Amino acid sequence: MPRTKIGIIGCGKISGIYLEAGKHFENIEVAACADIDMNRARSQAAAYGIPRACTVEEILADPEIEIIVNLTIPKVHAEVALAAIEAGKSVYGEKPLAVNRAEGRQILAAARTKGVRVGSAPDTFLGGGLQTCRKLIDDGAIGEPVSVSAAMLCHGHENWHPDPEFYYQPGGGPLFDMGPYYLTALVSMLGPIRRVTGSARVTFPERVITSQPKNGQKIQVKTPTHIAGVMDFASGAVGTLVTSFDVWAANIPLIEIYGTEGTLSVPDPNSFGGPVKIWTLKDRQWHDVELTHGYTENSRGLGVSDMAQALRSGRAHRANGELAYHVLDAMQAYLDASLENKHIELESSCERPAALPVGLANGQIDH
Repeated sequence: MPRTKIGIIGCGKISGIYLEAGKHFENIEVAACADIDMNRARSQAAAYGIPRACTVEEILADPEIEIIVNLTIPKVHAEVALAAIEAGKSVYGEKPLAVNRAEGRQILAAARTKGVRVGSAPDTFLGGGLQTCRKLIDDGAIGEPVSVSAAMLCHGHENWHPDPEFYYQPGGGPLFDMGPYYLTALVSMLGPIRRVTGSARVTFPERVITSQPKNGQKIQVKTPTHIAGVMDFASGAVGTLVTSFDVWAANIPLIEIYGTEGTLSVPDPNSFGGPVKIWTLKDRQWHDVELTHGYTENSRGLGVSDMAQALRSGRAHRANGELAYHVLDAMQAYLDASLENKHIELESSCERPAALPVGLANGQIDH
């Protein structure tokens, strides 16, 4: 079967791992890359052996490219996605799907009209660590999930990222930046969220960049940087999620799921591997769990490969637009709940994406 040709728009920091995707997945080929800065596009094409560096207009006009991978900054995710859809191409974007619900709905509606697909990062939930957790839950290893506790606590990105300003604008912040990893993982394991409430604040209205090349420049913070939320899942489980760029140090679990018969310690949802630990009533002690699935190293692009395979077979792809929109809806609802002092019933829902089968070799995807 011929490989599906993809084109990458946005050649910033995250692009490297996607530009290598053709080397790691047997069903996709990176045919071209584009950026508004042509020097950046040419540099990345040369560094990763991509056949062509071109303008955005040229990559959208290429009839051989079926999937556009959208790695632009959040505020233009929707603009680029809609342009790709209008060009008749399926689009897979970095998270979040968009910076607000209206843009997210517009992307999904346009794709339905044109008969193309929408996918979105993160695809880390397809990695061996989280797929092992999914299997344990589905197999009843901890009984019925009762609750979950999740936390992403750090002090922001201005001390390491070369262009950190967008992390502190609408569509950024810890919730929109890191929340998709946590919420996508939770929805993939526990199913859709029914309602949320939350509280949010800005602790440091001004940030000073200490990374290069912008060391010393100041950032005016325009989005909440500490958000504490509660979520009720449609299944009945209750969860908490705290995301923060205002914490210097912490020593709490990233994700723990508490069931009627045990507790599951879930690995970092921003990674593909482990460790996975479990405590059950039967053993009454913690055990390390051997991972049941592959893709335990950095496998970004797995969601694109799965989408490409789904385009051929006609099945649903896993890191899909409905899942991404549901996560976007939940994140926006946390902020709305804080402003409006109430619970927010989510307008969206989604299916749990199908689990990956056990035994897939790295580079392969099921039909």
